[in-house]
Amino acid sequence: MALTLPPGLTPPEVAFLCEMELVTVIPRQRLEGLDLLGGPIPPLQPPYRAPLPLWLALLLKRQRRANILPPPWLSVPSLTQILSLEQESPVFSPPPPLPRNSTASPPFVPTATADASPEGLPYHWLELGEMLLDVAADDVPEGDNVRRLMRDLREVRMAKVREGVKVLEGGREVRINGVGGMEVAEGRAFIGGVVDGLRKIGASKELSRKEREAEERENGIGGADDDDEDDEMGM
Repeated sequence: MALTLPPGLTPPEVAFLCEMELVTVIPRQRLEGLDLLGGPIPPLQPPYRAPLPLWLALLLKRQRRANILPPPWLSVPSLTQILSLEQESPVFSPPPPLPRNSTASPPFVPTATADASPEGLPYHWLELGEMLLDVAADDVPEGDNVRRLMRDLREVRMAKVREGVKVLEGGREVRINGVGGMEVAEGRAFIGGVVDGLRKIGASKELSRKEREAEERENGIGGADDDDEDDEMGM
């Protein structure tokens, strides 16, 4: 018997996709190149930087064979500025600008390398930041402050998601530009439940309206017949 899966990506699936993101590493020893499904990995030679998939960079970090350079947005100055924007505006902060002459869009652009933009949070900001702080905390300057800022950002942005649900109750649309992949996955069940509830309430109101109109129509027809009978008796 096949199990029914929930619609959309689950948080573990989003985290798995995040591991395909490219990050910048500095190898601590020479390593031969690899032929991966996502493309060949060139030989690594210290102290030259190299872009690697996040899953491979985390593996080498655990083996103490490479250090990971955090992206510019994963820093205290950038996160502080983004947090201020989130607190001052009712909408989500804009994502990083796209590179010029690029035909790709997030999450298919490199936003986690050392050359990424420090402005705005990329699509996989939450899960990528947590993975780096979990495995490579010593590579992130002021790691404790970065962790605190990320926690504050998450709380502020989730509060905006909850406010968006109130807007849905009023029948208006919600703009979710700039929302990350993990935020969508975590809020899907909650928002989906609210939308289903609103749909049921709307269907119930529509059914009640139709029943009320049918009852009024029947009463109106009966009242007209009574008037006709009274006129005949008067004659």
